[in-house]
Amino acid sequence: MFKRTESLLADTPVNSGRQLDVDIAKAQMVLMLPFIHCIIECTTDEGLCSGIPYLFDTIIGGPFSAPMYLFAMGIGFVYSRRQTAALLVKRGITLIGIFYLSNTCRFLIPYLIGYGISGDREHFIVPLFYRWLGNDVLLFAGLTMLMMALFTHFGLSDRAMIAISAVLTLTAFLIGDVDTHSMFGNIFLGYLVGTDDATGLVVSDFPLLTWLIIPVCGYAFGHLLIRVKDKTAFYRTVSPLPFIIAAVYFPVGIHFGWGMFGEGQNCYYHMNPWDIFICLCLDVWMLGLWHNLSRLRSERVKDFLSEVSANITAIYCIHWVFVRSITNVIIYIINGTQILPLWQTMLLALAIDIASVVLAHYYKQWKTAYRQAKISGSETKAS
Repeated sequence: MFKRTESLLADTPVNSGRQLDVDIAKAQMVLMLPFIHCIIECTTDEGLCSGIPYLFDTIIGGPFSAPMYLFAMGIGFVYSRRQTAALLVKRGITLIGIFYLSNTCRFLIPYLIGYGISGDREHFIVPLFYRWLGNDVLLFAGLTMLMMALFTHFGLSDRAMIAISAVLTLTAFLIGDVDTHSMFGNIFLGYLVGTDDATGLVVSDFPLLTWLIIPVCGYAFGHLLIRVKDKTAFYRTVSPLPFIIAAVYFPVGIHFGWGMFGEGQNCYYHMNPWDIFICLCLDVWMLGLWHNLSRLRSERVKDFLSEVSANITAIYCIHWVFVRSITNVIIYIINGTQILPLWQTMLLALAIDIASVVLAHYYKQWKTAYRQAKISGSETKAS
């Protein structure tokens, strides 16, 4: 297989610009998020253990979601023109700032408003710092960019990056979940390794040491992908084995509750090394699937998916503000609970999905117009 793969690779990059298979992978992930998060917020713990809620929470919202986005993000580093260490640092710091702004809009502000209206301290105030400062995929992405800047600064090879990331993943697994016996200690240490405590409120969702290997492997894969002469033949060669591995593991893992299919969210967020391997296999197969399906899509659909992919950060932030404000504040205060029937939850998710895409579209237009006006103003002053 390796000899066949080598024959499909050019000596220099031949695929430049946006890659539709990667765009589709990112778009399908972000378009599923309102359904995943609304179902998690509006379903009882028991209800999440079976049926459609289980599908969205554990399967679609698990290995099919964040790992694919992070793998695609790693590929994007290769295709980006901004690959210097300095620019990666700037992008990483910017994304970390967006993370804290996003958390302020989806947790701090609505929770304080909710408390002001209802006076419900247990629901709004007790978990506030955990939610506001707790980890998230945006923070992880920002920290990843800082790590990639460090790797780039020292000129590390792809193999060296993978080896270092694998050691970090294994280290995080051997350390296990840590309890510093301090709220802020658990919150901030949780950015790096898995943390947990007796309250069950700690949000340590994407610890850097555990998850770094996924975007790093995506980065290495991107260096192959950019040199592929025939992507259809390439995916036909590299996709079958990862598909077989994932297809065998999934039903067995689900049946026995292994690893990321176990009870509790940390089984996924603090996943073990073999689950990460399965997610990487799934990512490679899914890219092949999206590439083949992209050949059947109309140009209008392709353009839509490319735009969604380009607006992924804005859509992500917008949808979370809607989900948290509507379910945790508005519905909770009106009904005394945020639990809804499944059909109402799905309808709410669809509405949030549409609103997020539309608002992100117009935000991108405004941002582009603002930048152009700023450039024009600078040129006018210079003349």
